[in-house]
Amino acid sequence: MLRAEGTHSGRPRFARRATLRRSLRLLGSFRFEQTDPGLFYGGVATDTADLVADFYRDLTGRSLRGTIVLDVGGGPGYFADEFERAGARYLPVEPDPSEMHAAGLRVAGAVRGSGMALPFRDNAVDVCISSNVAEHVPQPWVMAEEMLRVIKPGGLMVFSYTVWSGPFGGHETGPWHYLGGEFAARRYRRKQGREPKNRFGTSLFAVSAAEGLRWARQTPDDVQVLAVFPRYHPRWAWWVVHVPAVRELLVSNLVVIATKQDSALQSAASPDSP
Repeated sequence: MLRAEGTHSGRPRFARRATLRRSLRLLGSFRFEQTDPGLFYGGVATDTADLVADFYRDLTGRSLRGTIVLDVGGGPGYFADEFERAGARYLPVEPDPSEMHAAGLRVAGAVRGSGMALPFRDNAVDVCISSNVAEHVPQPWVMAEEMLRVIKPGGLMVFSYTVWSGPFGGHETGPWHYLGGEFAARRYRRKQGREPKNRFGTSLFAVSAAEGLRWARQTPDDVQVLAVFPRYHPRWAWWVVHVPAVRELLVSNLVVIATKQDSALQSAASPDSP
């Protein structure tokens, strides 16, 4: 049974951080996404590292020290310092070379590649994360499968994305995205005299909360979904993911946390095994 509020072992450690104060701080920072990305992504980076560390400790009993963390769509590497501070080796993957250097940051080991075809072997990393990226690729669930492929058995996948019908679904073109992505893009171009960075149909796509829940329910037997919840909501509001239609409007960002088992061990444990 898929539960918004829990892991296999009960209430997740991260739930203690999911306070109203945290929610207001993170949601308030969205207004700086375009004007001061360092400020915006700095806060999100700290929160992401805390989220990953909490779920990894719940899963393994260990900290992130010594782990390899692969960040799909890591852009210019805003998250690097936070994960390196936690003792992890941080590797961002980004398909756009201009995006990799947009902030003037240099991350050792940064890789150019697509999230829909990660240039890594199976079972290569301890943790694979993607924060606010899935809405920017045309096949987000192919990317999710790729992320599962590259984590080691017992590793952690954190897949977090902006829900289209939520308040931030249109990114800089919102709230006009409620009248259609193409309409919102044309209006932005008319008002600003330039194309939006996040262009609907090219670099921004409509992804629903229902799609994330459906994907989580349909994962194969060797994948265990640990939690699905609205990332920026306080713990007491996580229930909204259970309510169709309401979740599309109120869940600004959905996060799916998953792990996978060793396929050989899974086969051995099967009652049909010889």
